[in-house]
Amino acid sequence: MSELLLKYLPEKAIPLVKEILTEHPIYIKIVNNRRTKHGEFKRFSNGNFQITLNNNLNKFQFLLTLIHEIAHFITYKKYQNSKPHGLEWKQNFQHLMLPFLQPSIFPENILPHLANYLKNPKASTGSDVNLTYALKQYDEMSGKNFIFELAHGSIFKFNNKNYKKGSIRRTRFECVELQSKKTYLFNKNAEVLYLKNDNE
Repeated sequence: MSELLLKYLPEKAIPLVKEILTEHPIYIKIVNNRRTKHGEFKRFSNGNFQITLNNNLNKFQFLLTLIHEIAHFITYKKYQNSKPHGLEWKQNFQHLMLPFLQPSIFPENILPHLANYLKNPKASTGSDVNLTYALKQYDEMSGKNFIFELAHGSIFKFNNKNYKKGSIRRTRFECVELQSKKTYLFNKNAEVLYLKNDNE
Protein backbone atom coordinates (compact mmCIF):
# COMPACT_ATOMS: atom_id res chain seq x y z
CA MET A 1 0.00 0.00 0.00
CA SER A 2 1.50 3.34 -1.04
CA GLU A 3 2.37 6.02 1.51
CA LEU A 4 0.29 8.48 -0.54
CA LEU A 5 -2.86 6.46 0.09
CA LEU A 6 -2.37 6.59 3.88
CA LYS A 7 -3.01 10.33 4.15
CA TYR A 8 -6.47 9.98 2.57
CA LEU A 9 -7.72 7.34 5.05
CA PRO A 10 -8.99 7.48 8.64
CA GLU A 11 -6.02 6.36 10.79
CA LYS A 12 -7.80 3.39 12.43
CA ALA A 13 -8.90 2.08 9.01
CA ILE A 14 -5.33 1.69 7.69
CA PRO A 15 -4.57 -1.82 9.09
CA LEU A 16 -7.85 -3.18 7.65
CA VAL A 17 -7.22 -1.59 4.24
CA LYS A 18 -3.65 -2.97 4.21
CA GLU A 19 -5.05 -6.44 4.93
CA ILE A 20 -7.49 -6.22 2.01
CA LEU A 21 -4.87 -4.88 -0.42
CA THR A 22 -2.37 -7.57 0.60
CA GLU A 23 -4.95 -10.20 -0.31
CA HIS A 24 -6.19 -8.32 -3.40
CA PRO A 25 -3.31 -6.17 -4.73
CA ILE A 26 -4.37 -3.58 -7.30
CA TYR A 27 -2.88 -0.34 -8.62
CA ILE A 28 -4.59 2.69 -7.06
CA LYS A 29 -4.28 6.15 -8.58
CA ILE A 30 -5.37 9.42 -6.96
CA VAL A 31 -6.80 11.84 -9.54
CA ASN A 32 -8.24 15.34 -9.70
CA ASN A 33 -11.91 15.76 -8.88
CA ARG A 34 -14.39 14.42 -11.44
CA ARG A 35 -17.86 15.83 -11.23
CA THR A 36 -19.68 12.66 -12.24
CA LYS A 37 -17.93 10.08 -10.03
CA HIS A 38 -15.94 9.63 -6.82
CA GLY A 39 -14.01 6.59 -8.03
CA GLU A 40 -13.71 4.04 -10.83
CA PHE A 41 -12.59 0.44 -11.30
CA LYS A 42 -11.08 -0.26 -14.71
CA ARG A 43 -9.82 -3.33 -16.53
CA PHE A 44 -7.40 -2.64 -19.39
CA SER A 45 -7.12 -4.67 -22.60
CA ASN A 46 -3.70 -5.97 -21.47
CA GLY A 47 -5.35 -7.60 -18.45
CA ASN A 48 -4.19 -5.04 -15.87
CA PHE A 49 -6.55 -3.45 -13.34
CA GLN A 50 -6.70 0.03 -11.84
CA ILE A 51 -8.76 1.94 -9.30
CA THR A 52 -8.91 5.74 -9.50
CA LEU A 53 -10.14 7.91 -6.61
CA ASN A 54 -10.82 11.64 -6.48
CA ASN A 55 -8.34 13.65 -4.43
CA ASN A 56 -10.96 15.99 -2.94
CA LEU A 57 -12.96 13.39 -0.97
CA ASN A 58 -13.01 13.62 2.82
CA LYS A 59 -11.46 10.62 4.62
CA PHE A 60 -14.76 8.86 5.26
CA GLN A 61 -16.07 9.26 1.70
CA PHE A 62 -12.64 8.23 0.39
CA LEU A 63 -12.64 5.02 2.45
CA LEU A 64 -16.19 4.15 1.41
CA THR A 65 -15.36 4.78 -2.27
CA LEU A 66 -12.13 2.76 -2.07
CA ILE A 67 -13.94 -0.27 -0.62
CA HIS A 68 -16.73 0.16 -3.20
CA GLU A 69 -14.15 -0.07 -6.02
CA ILE A 70 -12.19 -2.94 -4.44
CA ALA A 71 -15.50 -4.83 -4.27
CA HIS A 72 -15.78 -4.37 -8.06
CA PHE A 73 -12.28 -5.81 -8.48
CA ILE A 74 -13.00 -8.86 -6.29
CA THR A 75 -16.37 -9.42 -7.97
CA TYR A 76 -14.80 -9.27 -11.43
CA LYS A 77 -12.14 -11.81 -10.47
CA LYS A 78 -14.79 -14.24 -9.19
CA TYR A 79 -17.69 -13.61 -11.59
CA GLN A 80 -16.56 -11.92 -14.77
CA ASN A 81 -20.04 -11.68 -16.26
CA SER A 82 -21.95 -10.37 -13.24
CA LYS A 83 -23.78 -7.02 -13.34
CA PRO A 84 -21.63 -4.06 -12.21
CA HIS A 85 -23.77 -3.42 -9.10
CA GLY A 86 -25.54 -6.76 -8.98
CA LEU A 87 -26.03 -9.21 -6.11
CA GLU A 88 -22.43 -10.49 -6.16
CA TRP A 89 -20.99 -6.98 -5.90
CA LYS A 90 -23.43 -6.06 -3.12
CA GLN A 91 -22.42 -9.12 -1.10
CA ASN A 92 -18.68 -8.45 -1.59
CA PHE A 93 -19.10 -4.77 -0.70
CA GLN A 94 -21.10 -5.62 2.45
CA HIS A 95 -18.55 -8.26 3.49
CA LEU A 96 -15.62 -5.86 3.00
CA MET A 97 -17.31 -2.93 4.77
CA LEU A 98 -18.53 -4.72 7.91
CA PRO A 99 -15.18 -4.57 9.79
CA PHE A 100 -15.07 -0.80 9.21
CA LEU A 101 -18.43 -0.17 10.90
CA GLN A 102 -17.01 0.96 14.21
CA PRO A 103 -16.91 4.32 15.98
CA SER A 104 -13.11 4.37 16.00
CA ILE A 105 -13.27 4.66 12.17
CA PHE A 106 -16.56 6.38 11.26
CA PRO A 107 -18.09 9.20 13.35
CA GLU A 108 -21.26 8.40 15.31
CA ASN A 109 -23.44 10.59 13.06
CA ILE A 110 -22.40 8.61 9.95
CA LEU A 111 -22.58 5.04 11.31
CA PRO A 112 -26.39 4.50 11.46
CA HIS A 113 -26.87 5.91 7.94
CA LEU A 114 -23.96 3.84 6.61
CA ALA A 115 -25.33 0.67 8.24
CA ASN A 116 -28.76 1.36 6.70
CA TYR A 117 -27.24 2.03 3.25
CA LEU A 118 -25.28 -1.24 3.39
CA LYS A 119 -28.46 -3.30 3.80
CA ASN A 120 -28.97 -2.83 0.06
CA PRO A 121 -26.11 -0.71 -1.36
CA LYS A 122 -26.75 1.15 -4.60
CA ALA A 123 -24.35 2.13 -7.39
CA SER A 124 -23.76 5.51 -5.74
CA THR A 125 -23.83 6.64 -2.11
CA GLY A 126 -25.44 9.77 -3.57
CA SER A 127 -28.69 7.81 -3.90
CA ASP A 128 -28.96 7.86 -0.08
CA VAL A 129 -29.78 11.42 0.97
CA ASN A 130 -29.19 10.84 4.70
CA LEU A 131 -25.79 9.20 4.21
CA THR A 132 -24.70 11.85 1.69
CA TYR A 133 -25.67 14.63 4.10
CA ALA A 134 -23.84 12.97 7.02
CA LEU A 135 -20.69 12.48 4.94
CA LYS A 136 -20.80 16.05 3.64
CA GLN A 137 -20.42 17.43 7.18
CA TYR A 138 -16.74 16.43 6.94
CA ASP A 139 -16.04 18.11 3.60
CA GLU A 140 -13.96 21.24 3.47
CA MET A 141 -16.29 24.20 3.12
CA SER A 142 -17.31 24.40 -0.53
CA GLY A 143 -19.81 27.23 -0.11
CA LYS A 144 -22.48 24.99 -1.61
CA ASN A 145 -25.75 23.59 -0.27
CA PHE A 146 -27.80 20.54 -1.00
CA ILE A 147 -30.89 21.61 -2.86
CA PHE A 148 -33.17 20.13 -0.18
CA GLU A 149 -31.67 22.63 2.32
CA LEU A 150 -32.91 25.63 0.30
CA ALA A 151 -36.28 27.28 0.82
CA HIS A 152 -38.98 27.04 -1.84
CA GLY A 153 -38.44 29.83 -4.38
CA SER A 154 -34.69 30.08 -3.80
CA ILE A 155 -32.51 31.11 -6.72
CA PHE A 156 -29.38 29.01 -7.15
CA LYS A 157 -26.57 28.39 -9.60
CA PHE A 158 -25.76 24.95 -11.05
CA ASN A 159 -23.28 24.37 -13.89
CA ASN A 160 -23.15 28.13 -14.58
CA LYS A 161 -26.92 28.47 -15.01
CA ASN A 162 -29.40 30.05 -12.63
CA TYR A 163 -32.50 28.20 -11.45
CA LYS A 164 -35.49 28.76 -9.20
CA LYS A 165 -36.40 25.96 -6.82
CA GLY A 166 -39.98 24.73 -7.13
CA SER A 167 -42.09 21.92 -5.70
CA ILE A 168 -41.01 18.39 -5.01
CA ARG A 169 -42.23 15.65 -7.35
CA ARG A 170 -41.79 12.27 -5.64
CA THR A 171 -38.04 12.29 -4.96
CA ARG A 172 -36.92 15.27 -7.08
CA PHE A 173 -37.41 19.02 -7.13
CA GLU A 174 -38.86 20.80 -10.15
CA CYS A 175 -36.65 23.81 -10.87
CA VAL A 176 -37.01 26.42 -13.60
CA GLU A 177 -33.91 27.52 -15.51
CA LEU A 178 -34.35 31.28 -15.50
CA GLN A 179 -33.07 32.08 -18.99
CA SER A 180 -34.86 29.39 -21.01
CA LYS A 181 -37.85 29.04 -18.59
CA LYS A 182 -37.53 25.24 -18.99
CA THR A 183 -38.24 22.99 -16.02
CA TYR A 184 -35.62 20.50 -14.85
CA LEU A 185 -35.71 17.82 -12.15
CA PHE A 186 -32.98 17.86 -9.49
CA ASN A 187 -32.10 15.11 -7.03
CA LYS A 188 -32.63 16.15 -3.40
CA ASN A 189 -28.92 16.01 -2.70
CA ALA A 190 -27.70 17.90 -5.78
CA GLU A 191 -25.08 20.41 -4.61
CA VAL A 192 -25.86 23.93 -5.75
CA LEU A 193 -24.68 27.47 -5.06
CA TYR A 194 -27.37 29.46 -3.25
CA LEU A 195 -27.81 32.99 -4.61
CA LYS A 196 -30.92 34.46 -2.97
CA ASN A 197 -34.53 33.81 -2.05
CA ASP A 198 -36.95 35.15 -4.65
CA ASN A 199 -39.05 36.60 -1.83
CA GLU A 200 -36.17 38.75 -0.54
